[in-house]
Amino acid sequence: MKITYHSHDVFEIETSKARLIIDPFLTGNENAAIKAEDIKVDYILLTHAHADHFGDSVLIAKNNGATLIAPFETALLAQSKGVKKIHPMHIGGGYGFDFGRVKLTIAHHGSGLPGDNGIEYGGNPCGFLITADGKTVYHAGDTGLFLDMKLIGERNDIDVALLPIGDNFTMGIDDAVKAVEFLSPALTIPMHYSTFPVIQADPKEFVKKIETNGAMGRVLRFGETMEI
Repeated sequence: MKITYHSHDVFEIETSKARLIIDPFLTGNENAAIKAEDIKVDYILLTHAHADHFGDSVLIAKNNGATLIAPFETALLAQSKGVKKIHPMHIGGGYGFDFGRVKLTIAHHGSGLPGDNGIEYGGNPCGFLITADGKTVYHAGDTGLFLDMKLIGERNDIDVALLPIGDNFTMGIDDAVKAVEFLSPALTIPMHYSTFPVIQADPKEFVKKIETNGAMGRVLRFGETMEI
């Protein structure tokens, strides 16, 4: 499995059978080095319907004929905007796709897009447990710290945890350090930082703190790919 970090919450995952992109916020994201038009994927996974996560989902879906996987209301919102192939899910549910299994976890956040008549409701936000090629990746989505992360860690052997550290809208560094303690992943990669001034954070500080506690962390440069 290969993981590429495109900044913010945007991760591209390549398995032996399919390519996935999570929260494809590329247009308008100064940290993203790739254009939405250049993305080639089979699946799009959305954690919630905020503009900096919903992003280029519709364009990418149309260009690739990709299936969009998301919480029920988010998937229907995408469908209403022209996405042809959706797979709605909900919190606690899992499903086996051709590339592997996806399960939705809780995330403490919001979900909605600005519309002509106010906010278009996006349902509950989520995180993803993605299992493929014998590896499990936990993308926490936008969330604060919650105690059930300990249960997620107890019930899953997580190879890589992708955790927000930017504060203000999500966990900050210290809460994310506690999340690593709960989850016990083999490796943690920080995300959702320094896209906007209000979420400036130092990913190296986060990694240093978790490594002091005996965990493993890695800062991926924007556009960098790693193999697990």
